[in-house]
Amino acid sequence: MADTIIRTVELGVRITDAALAGETTVLWCDLLTDGPGACPGCGLTGIYRDSTERRVSDVPVVGHPLQLRVRVPRYRCVHDDCAREIFAHDSTRLARPGASTTRRCAEYVLRRLAIDQATVAAVARELGRSWDTVNSVAVAATEQLLRSAGPARLDGVRVIGVDEHKWAHVFGADGDGFVTVITDLTDVVAGRGPARLLDLVPGRSAAALKTWLDARDPAFRDGVRVVAMDGFGGYKNAATDALPDAVTVMDPFHVVALAGHKLDLCRQRVQHDTLGHRGRTGDPLYRARRTLRTRLGLLTDRQRTRLEAVFAADEHVAVEVTWWAYQQIIAAYADQDRRRGKALLSGVIYRLRTGLPPGLDELTTLGRTLHRRRVDILAYFSHRASNGPTEAINGRLEALRRNAMGFRNLINYRIRSLLHCGALAL
Repeated sequence: MADTIIRTVELGVRITDAALAGETTVLWCDLLTDGPGACPGCGLTGIYRDSTERRVSDVPVVGHPLQLRVRVPRYRCVHDDCAREIFAHDSTRLARPGASTTRRCAEYVLRRLAIDQATVAAVARELGRSWDTVNSVAVAATEQLLRSAGPARLDGVRVIGVDEHKWAHVFGADGDGFVTVITDLTDVVAGRGPARLLDLVPGRSAAALKTWLDARDPAFRDGVRVVAMDGFGGYKNAATDALPDAVTVMDPFHVVALAGHKLDLCRQRVQHDTLGHRGRTGDPLYRARRTLRTRLGLLTDRQRTRLEAVFAADEHVAVEVTWWAYQQIIAAYADQDRRRGKALLSGVIYRLRTGLPPGLDELTTLGRTLHRRRVDILAYFSHRASNGPTEAINGRLEALRRNAMGFRNLINYRIRSLLHCGALAL
């Protein structure tokens, strides 16, 4: 009955006794054998000599750590020319050679970390093992999953997303504390499922992305059709060089965020030019700072009245013009008709680049940026590839880092991130 409850048959052992040792449940077991073992050196059947006890941790039972103490027979080799004199019976079904945890314990660790999003410290308490032991089990098991998946893990990738991520906030960290996050957005664009993490590359430069792309096989590079990214020119250059046939798409969020930033700069400049100081409570422009960033269709009557009062002042005309350009960019992306939205945004870019009067410095700068990346910006309306899912994975990685109270080793961070967001087959 105990063997059935604990499912020790899966491990090739049979329970013979049990006891409690503090918080740990201890089970004494015999190794299930079909007779004397064969010598790993010469292959001949050995003669029984004695037995040794192997101690390994197993999955918890009713919330308490479980330790198996397994009696493993040892034999004497009868071959005179064999270099091995004594050998133990094969117990690899129970645990890997030299491991202090059972094979199914590794699967338990992976599921707790990847699915339940538990911390390594929490899993270590459940197993009654040290943090280092559990982390080593997780890293080794995840590396085994990656090796098992092999290059096939990248099959079918048609759309990728690229973004930077701050993984360490300490001086001297690898890649200055930044990594380049590369995600698979194929299922998102096709409407089949969520994004998944493909890899983390040290640094946030064109070289980081290009090196990773160049290391992939030609079939993968030929299969990528779209690359979604933010406004960083380095990623654009790397994608163009390594994937000349792919379409680069600048994410709508970053376009709108850039326009919103220029609106803030314009408001701050006009505020200082008219009142001679930064915004203070009671200043019209300062009071309207959040209303200015609200989408036109979401404004309440009170907010509309506030904006009308701000725009009524002649000295605020630059803010009004910048605000209207900001709203038109939002409206272009929100239009359900792709062709109409593309035409609207194309018109905004053209007007910002050619027909601006003096005194609109922020819009002039915005127009130059949008005109330089107009092909990437307008490509969104044809491919609908947004970098939003990549930003979502970025957020999940931030949560992972907070739960772990930070990482010092980028290799461990990469492995844990792939386990957390890589959609690996557990």
